[in-house]
Amino acid sequence: METRKFGSTDMNVSVLGFGGAEIGYEQASGSDVERLLNAALDQGLNVIDTAECYADSEEKIGQAVAHRRNDFFLFTKCGHASGFDLPDWNPKMLDQTIDRSLKRLQTECVDLVQLHSCSAELLKQGDVVDVLVRAREAGKTRYIGYSGDRENALYAVQCGAFDSLQTSVNIADQECLHLTLPKALATGMAVIAKRPIANAAWKTGEAGPANGYVQPYWERLRQLAYGFLSESSLDEAVGIALRFTLSQSGVNVAIVGTKNPSRWGVNSSFASQGALPSSQVEEIRRRWHEVAQPDWVGQT
Repeated sequence: METRKFGSTDMNVSVLGFGGAEIGYEQASGSDVERLLNAALDQGLNVIDTAECYADSEEKIGQAVAHRRNDFFLFTKCGHASGFDLPDWNPKMLDQTIDRSLKRLQTECVDLVQLHSCSAELLKQGDVVDVLVRAREAGKTRYIGYSGDRENALYAVQCGAFDSLQTSVNIADQECLHLTLPKALATGMAVIAKRPIANAAWKTGEAGPANGYVQPYWERLRQLAYGFLSESSLDEAVGIALRFTLSQSGVNVAIVGTKNPSRWGVNSSFASQGALPSSQVEEIRRRWHEVAQPDWVGQT
């Protein structure tokens, strides 16, 4: 699988990474996670991204692949929806979160700890960033990053504190392509694209998604009416959507989640096809500019 330099870090990352939300939220079995991740690592995966708030995702990842820790880069997130006694973004809670994550993931150090959707106002106060800086100094993480969208992400890029930005980049969520990605690229920040296939919202059909989380993308895509969504098979549409995201300047890795052990190979084959033809990228961008409404902003 193709690898790309991860911003100004010393990491070369696979263009397709694994996102750990689904295996936690959708209660994937431990045996399925073990099969999925080990097979993916064998096929070239070297980025696994998770978060404390993804139910038991961290535990499952630790149980499945801790014995292969040198085979991949491990990213996690802290701060959002902590669910513990202390409120979100409390510095003491953040410090405890990092220690809990290390224990669950069965490692002494992760490659990246990210603040999960923290507001610009909190970032400006500095204490939440200081927690991550201290974790890096203590050897608990090699790099620190920010995960989020819109003006909060813009401030995270401009403040100079972070090594990476994780943000929504997909056919239904293109605000970042002018707001944050060019600036991140100019400063040498690494970029992780989340939701690169727009939650495959078009797969839900005319009735719409049962999951309200997917609803905004489904509504946007009905108005965008990209030709390839109706003219291609479901898998072909997924491939085009993924390759659109990977075609954007500054994107180093796109993370896709699944709990289906056989799905990784399919997604990997799409990523291996490389960038979309420039004419197809331009057509998707043109349609976005024609149809997108002012409130079609980055989704947290």
